[in-house]
Amino acid sequence: MKNLFKLSYLALALSVLSCTDDLNTIPKDDDQFLSDEFFSTEASYKQGLAGVYGNLSLTGTTGAGSSNISGIDAGTSQYGRCLWYMQDLSTDEVIWSYENDPGTADIQRTNWTASNPIFRGMYGRAMFQVALVNEYLRQTTDSKLNSRGVSAATRADIQKYRAEVRVLRALAYYHIMDMFGKAAFVTENDPVGDYRGPQYDRQQLFNFIESELVALENDANLTNAKANEFGRADKGLAWMILAKMYLNHESYFGTPKYNECVTYANKVIGGGYSLATSYRHNFMADSNTNSARNEIIFPLQSDGRTTQNYGPTTVIINGQVGSMEGNGASLGVGGWGGALRVRKQFGDKFADAAFATDERKTLITAGRNPIITTVSDRDSGYIITKFSNKTSTGANGSDQGFVDTDFPLFRLGDVYLMLAECQLRGATGVTASQALGYVNSLRTRANGQTIAASALTLDFILDERLRELHWEAHRRQDLIRFGKFTGGSYNWAWKGNGVNGIAIPAHFNLFPLPAESVAANPNLIQNTGY
Repeated sequence: MKNLFKLSYLALALSVLSCTDDLNTIPKDDDQFLSDEFFSTEASYKQGLAGVYGNLSLTGTTGAGSSNISGIDAGTSQYGRCLWYMQDLSTDEVIWSYENDPGTADIQRTNWTASNPIFRGMYGRAMFQVALVNEYLRQTTDSKLNSRGVSAATRADIQKYRAEVRVLRALAYYHIMDMFGKAAFVTENDPVGDYRGPQYDRQQLFNFIESELVALENDANLTNAKANEFGRADKGLAWMILAKMYLNHESYFGTPKYNECVTYANKVIGGGYSLATSYRHNFMADSNTNSARNEIIFPLQSDGRTTQNYGPTTVIINGQVGSMEGNGASLGVGGWGGALRVRKQFGDKFADAAFATDERKTLITAGRNPIITTVSDRDSGYIITKFSNKTSTGANGSDQGFVDTDFPLFRLGDVYLMLAECQLRGATGVTASQALGYVNSLRTRANGQTIAASALTLDFILDERLRELHWEAHRRQDLIRFGKFTGGSYNWAWKGNGVNGIAIPAHFNLFPLPAESVAANPNLIQNTGY
């Protein structure tokens, strides 16, 4: 599937693209649509499917440095990179050294405004994903297929592709719902070119995503968990999104749905997934073929030759190379001279002697002060080496700049911790013994140790989620769910733009809608506080 991305994305994006200044990223004029021409052969339907997936990895039609979101560069418009910045750079997990890069300083100092270009990139990229899916669905209706004389065999495949892209649209709306809390809502049923959709608030978005995914899990056209090509949507991904939404329902709306989270997490457990034999396999250049393919539920795919992009794993792995250590060769990259470090509070989570041999502890500490008093001082702060552009057999990825390493957007290790958390929050459907067993499965894999039942508390779960899932775009959501993101009950270095961290107001639990999107669509009302 990776090999289809680049060409297919180019063709499909050209059929939908207008590079609008308003970021709603749906064409203004019908004569810009070339979709009928694109779908002129039966092979084009799978190519079009690959094009939809390609938007999760690629940013433009003319190479890694291009962006089809106007006014911002490729780095601030790549789906996974923007997601990673917003979910992890805004927390206690990581610091980006080069604050001249647009938008990064405000995010990592939790001091942002609606003009931040990374918010513009995330919202625009996610809405472009919605636009691609909507157009794919418009172009694969029965009437369209009849008019083109598409064969019965291809039509059967197309029904499966339609189910897949609906899951991908739900994923895009899920990320918007979680981070922005509202969006201009459009589907394939809206007229072509109608980009100023009505505003859907968080509850309306939640209801739509939920209804779509519940319908799809009962749709025979959506492939069963683990029965599709690696990296493609299936029922496992649909279950995972639902489980995540139910896990966070109380923080979204004030009412818990932990029982529902357990229901769908258990469906994932029953889907045939299993933990990778090594934790590190999940973050290597061959995670699509090593033991991690059994753990990863859905990745954002990357290939150093055919899908070159400035996405999360290219940023992370090159950024892990230390300014003093020059350890790029061990990670299979040249490196960016100390772009990424961790905040002191992150290192503290691994300080206990129990983590001395923990596979998840990849901190490099020698000669480094854990306290970062000057963000631009690349020699201060610990660094880590969690992700790698090397395979499980030690070979380098195909390119030493753009990496082969997929980003594990969802994996089974997260599901285990979700179930344990829900049990502690009073959910039924998972026993205390099962919850402890799930946590100890992860601990045993990481360091050969287990914890006692008395140690399994909600505070432990929050810390353990950092140890297990750091730099995987979960931390902001976790801190909000535990009441630790805004306010002053938990401060970390540079939170609120204070070297030791200060309280931030509650409205920062939601990001602002991009100012450009609000200006372009009179239906959109900016989030409170911005």
